[in-house]
Amino acid sequence: MASVKPWDAIVVGAGAAGIFAARELGSAGARVLLLERGQGLAKRRCPSRETGGACRRCIHCNLLSGWGGAGAYSDGKLSLSPQVGGFLPEFVSEPDLLDLIGYVHGVYRGHGAPERVHGLAGPERDALASKARSAGLALVSNPVRHMGTDGCRRVLSSLFEEVQNLAEVRFGARCDGVWVEEGRVRGVRAGAKRVRARAVILSPGRVGASWLRAVAAELGVPTRSNPVDIGVRVECPAEVLEPVTSALYEAKVYYTAPTFRDEVRTFCMNPRGEVVHEVYEDCLTVNGHAYAGRRSPVSNFALLVKTAFTEPFDDPVAYGKSVALLANLLAGGVLVQRFADLVSGRRSTRERIAKVSIPPTLHDATPGDLSFALPYRHLKDLIETMHALEAFCPGIAGSDTLLYGAEVKFYSNRLALSRSLETPVAGLYGAGDGVGVSRGLVQASASGVLAARSVLAAEGSQ
Repeated sequence: MASVKPWDAIVVGAGAAGIFAARELGSAGARVLLLERGQGLAKRRCPSRETGGACRRCIHCNLLSGWGGAGAYSDGKLSLSPQVGGFLPEFVSEPDLLDLIGYVHGVYRGHGAPERVHGLAGPERDALASKARSAGLALVSNPVRHMGTDGCRRVLSSLFEEVQNLAEVRFGARCDGVWVEEGRVRGVRAGAKRVRARAVILSPGRVGASWLRAVAAELGVPTRSNPVDIGVRVECPAEVLEPVTSALYEAKVYYTAPTFRDEVRTFCMNPRGEVVHEVYEDCLTVNGHAYAGRRSPVSNFALLVKTAFTEPFDDPVAYGKSVALLANLLAGGVLVQRFADLVSGRRSTRERIAKVSIPPTLHDATPGDLSFALPYRHLKDLIETMHALEAFCPGIAGSDTLLYGAEVKFYSNRLALSRSLETPVAGLYGAGDGVGVSRGLVQASASGVLAARSVLAAEGSQ
């Protein structure tokens, strides 16, 4: 991996942030090396999905690592809202962020993302917002383009064809750390070798959060905790959510649960989709997908409680993992329970699950009792929110509704970053979910563009 001439920039991680960073740099004529520990799209195959069996807990999960990162197996939603999908409003002004978002959407459209935008302003959205308010809920405006999991992979494949001509892309690439001398980045370390570069952009994605924490500690770069979201994946007959999804595709709803005054929100709504596994380090959680090319009879969404801590405890990621691991311990994987059983104080059995009109889409989920896995506070928040959602969307709290758990969204520790996304180490930048500045495709992509432009501006000023 050694190179005589230093690279202008090395990008670590080929998720959305890394792809857009490498593309931006390469388009400007920079000499770029993109390192990814996973594989290309063609080799990103999940053995449990192919065989229909239980998750095999692979050391490197192909659903999370490789070209496109976790986004390659996501639902492929591209949000137009600057208030959804991350924390970039803390780094750039709203007009600048809107310009970045528009630019990112243009790139995705150029590679095959659909032109249609769901959830634009109009009478239907206004009526749903009014109905949400009457139920004590807040419906957030979130126009989206929906690529679908299948469409997302086609778009990412097209992006690869472009980026491989702008940067050197290495899969299965080892990166053991960042090479720094005299307070300035000099490149990266790969085993006993060092690869020289004038700038480095770290974009490892959520799956690389532990690696990034170790790198930050070694370099003395401060971090701070982001909250963690803990909850369940809700699955119900598609007709229940049809009034909402037909108008908006995805409804982002916020609720302040009355007992504990915690913020609860819906997330990642998948009309006529399916529930799937997600591996995070040593625990198994759930997620949801929807495809452009096929439709199921059910819809799903995440229902999440925002969880933050102050001193003396300040490790929300470890807390969220402990909740997920407890569910794994009880179920040998993922728990599933009828909402009717949960509120009745009884565990779901295979016999009770069989009474649901539509079988669970996550076939190897184990019927059980979520009250043994979720803390009382979270459980109370979720039940109160489900009842509020019933007033907004009748049938959501019905006997055919399933809850899968635990769903935990780990938002990585935030690196100390300037407004240009540069760390205190000169020439070292961060972008994407892994460094804690985004939590969705568009803001991850936008952060990659922002970091790349900062690298180019710094090089131009020297």
